[in-house]
Amino acid sequence: MSAETGIRLQKVMAAAGIGSRRKCEELIAEGRVEVDGKRVDRMGVRVDPAVAIVRVDGERINVAPDNVYLALNKPAGVVTTMSDEHGRACIGDFFSDRRERLFHVGRLDTDTEGLLLLTNDGELSNRLTHPSWGIEKVYLCQVQGQVGREVGKTLMEGIELEDGMVMIDHFAVVQQADGRSLIEITLHEGRNRIVRRIMEAVGYPITRLVRTRVGEVRLGDMRPGAVRPLTRTEVAALYESVGL
Repeated sequence: MSAETGIRLQKVMAAAGIGSRRKCEELIAEGRVEVDGKRVDRMGVRVDPAVAIVRVDGERINVAPDNVYLALNKPAGVVTTMSDEHGRACIGDFFSDRRERLFHVGRLDTDTEGLLLLTNDGELSNRLTHPSWGIEKVYLCQVQGQVGREVGKTLMEGIELEDGMVMIDHFAVVQQADGRSLIEITLHEGRNRIVRRIMEAVGYPITRLVRTRVGEVRLGDMRPGAVRPLTRTEVAALYESVGL
């Protein structure tokens, strides 16, 4: 972009929350900023924030002024659609006051709770949901009965479902009490109802399911129905996880 067009880089960085304009100028002077893969170490560079890829210390930052990145703790009983023709509660109800056209990144079935990401960044959303990138997801599953170690071993070795083989990445028994077990499962799969299906296949139907992490974004202590913006570090980690 020529020196006469665009917005000064330090102003774009400051608007993205990197720091004061003076702090951003220091980062540029120290050679810690890249624009479209090229290091910048002088003042006066102008960029188009709608298309420029800006990194600070190798971490991509969101400089597009209209892009939003949100996390929702989806309650049970809510449909993963932005609107519902049958009048059911849906995730769009939590965003009725927003002007952006948001995409939900993947789905959670109606009975499943937990972390759901939403954005109007179509390229990021498409990559996060494409199976080739294999984004890691973590779930807490409550089941009836005492689950033995052999169950985890079976799931990590892989089981055959009607639509193919499934292998999980990690399995841990978090708690066992009152005839119930709380299990943590980590996997890269994104097939429909995959966690419920694999637990049914090993004889432990899930009575409650909560997704607690997507990539490096964690549910934390968000209450059901709560919405929060992703941090700059979380957005950068999502970019990196899909090669952006």
